[in-house]
Amino acid sequence: MAVLERHGKFLVAEPFFGPGPRLVVSRDPRVAVGDLIVVRAAPGRDGRSRGRATVARRLGRATVARDVVEGLMVDRGLRRGFDPAVEHEARGVPAVDGAEPDRRDLRALPTFTVDPSGARDFDDAISAVEEDDGTRRVWVHIADVSAYVAAGSLIDREAYRRGTSVYVPGAVEPMLPGALSNNACSLVPGQDRLAVTVELVIDGDRVRQPAFYRSVIRSDERLDYDRVDRLFAGQERPGDPWGPGLVAARAAAAALAARRGAQGALEIASAEAEFEFDSAGDVVSLRPVEQTESHRMIEHLMIAANEQVARFLTARRVPTLYRVHEPPDGIAAERLIDQLTSLGVPTPPVPKGHIAPQQAAELIGEASQLLERWVTGAGGRGRRALTSLVLRSLKQAYYDQRNRGHAGLQLASYCHFTSPIRRYPDLICHRALLSAVGGEVPAPEVSWVAAAGPLCSAREREAMAIERGADDIARCFLLERSLRSGQEEVFEGEVVGLVGAGAFVAFGSQDEFEGMLPVRRLRGDWWELNDEGTMLVGTRSGSALRLGDPVSVRVGSIDAPRGRVDLLPAWED
Repeated sequence: MAVLERHGKFLVAEPFFGPGPRLVVSRDPRVAVGDLIVVRAAPGRDGRSRGRATVARRLGRATVARDVVEGLMVDRGLRRGFDPAVEHEARGVPAVDGAEPDRRDLRALPTFTVDPSGARDFDDAISAVEEDDGTRRVWVHIADVSAYVAAGSLIDREAYRRGTSVYVPGAVEPMLPGALSNNACSLVPGQDRLAVTVELVIDGDRVRQPAFYRSVIRSDERLDYDRVDRLFAGQERPGDPWGPGLVAARAAAAALAARRGAQGALEIASAEAEFEFDSAGDVVSLRPVEQTESHRMIEHLMIAANEQVARFLTARRVPTLYRVHEPPDGIAAERLIDQLTSLGVPTPPVPKGHIAPQQAAELIGEASQLLERWVTGAGGRGRRALTSLVLRSLKQAYYDQRNRGHAGLQLASYCHFTSPIRRYPDLICHRALLSAVGGEVPAPEVSWVAAAGPLCSAREREAMAIERGADDIARCFLLERSLRSGQEEVFEGEVVGLVGAGAFVAFGSQDEFEGMLPVRRLRGDWWELNDEGTMLVGTRSGSALRLGDPVSVRVGSIDAPRGRVDLLPAWED
């Protein structure tokens, strides 16, 4: 990935996202100076490159946010499209046929989906009813991707290679071709769709009588999170026939949430950035989307379905991929408590002596719940920084053929089953489940599942890195736009991270931007990071800059391709 620049009489491909060789580019009428390009080294007569290249592809302009995000995806190895043979196979999938003898017809059951407003791939749908005995019956319908993607097919091999869909501002690199992800498999309203249904009876806060089977459904309503929150707030009236089901699903999810809290599950509040682009590809706005009751309702119902599938597969000893989150170390838990204590945050009592991994998980879970209540009482101040401390005390979750439990959720068995359109591990779980309940689908081979775990985990980490990088790039372009529009130069911010070299500060009207305030800019003192990593302390004055502290900053420089913003203290001349 490079940007085309002119150096004297030569056109040169300058590396755009990181260091690399400069290459002289042959003239090409398709490109102009300032274009983002993919180049191919041009070998000399001896077959070796002599610092020259040809243009393989033009991506756009280095000054346009959408083009730079596209460039990042290409630079990180995403194909940005499917092989024609894969596309052809996807377009040739058969039409929906719900008349199979092993597939239950649930089209008369009131059903709805809840997704972000811009979503097009609807993995899951919900039906729910209040029973006469006081229980609630919930059906979690998941797109039956396995009905369209045969194991070993061209689509399947490509989905396995990708491992996951990658979502960036304004674009997506899907795991499955659009003919499946946005059409045949997507549970769009008013259309018959094939599904795998997990039927649950919620008795109080307990799940009873789980059942698993293939189904054909028809969603009655496509809801988004904002609309559901308005319905919950009484600002809109629910419609028929899906309204009573939404009420029952809300009550069932609330009961499950209470049980999770009592079990000491982690309570982590987060926000996702929702960007808006104009027709020219420039970022024009950013809206932090907080986790609300509508998000939590779907989350708790999906967790319940995932847990029941994992428990069933564990009992049947069917080869599958589990979502593993190993318990943290006792040392990590003690450090978290020390960090929170140094900031005056209430913490649970620490057991005396050696802290076993399970005790550490329970301790961190309880600390996260106390932290969330404390932050809420403080008007949200410090949430991002303190939540980050909790997350860093945990081990990273991964996929494995061995069931080692999920410490964050405090569950002995857990898998990813509810998003097979965008995650390959979920498709593996679908095949495993269907092999056990129906027998017409062969169970995944043990050795193949064992190899799939590390690959899927690696693909997930790569996708997360690309998504974070793309978000940072889009924020930088929006910040540049804001400064050009004459926004005031001084921003009120909050310290969200600390390292020895300085403080990371979130700033803007909604803390939508983030930058680095180097300690070298904090003149008049020598600043050192304390042992807990929670504050920079001035060795002369004794003053401190702590996580969660307010701070006024100005923007020093912006490096959009690297998603980096350097800040200055507002009081600096």
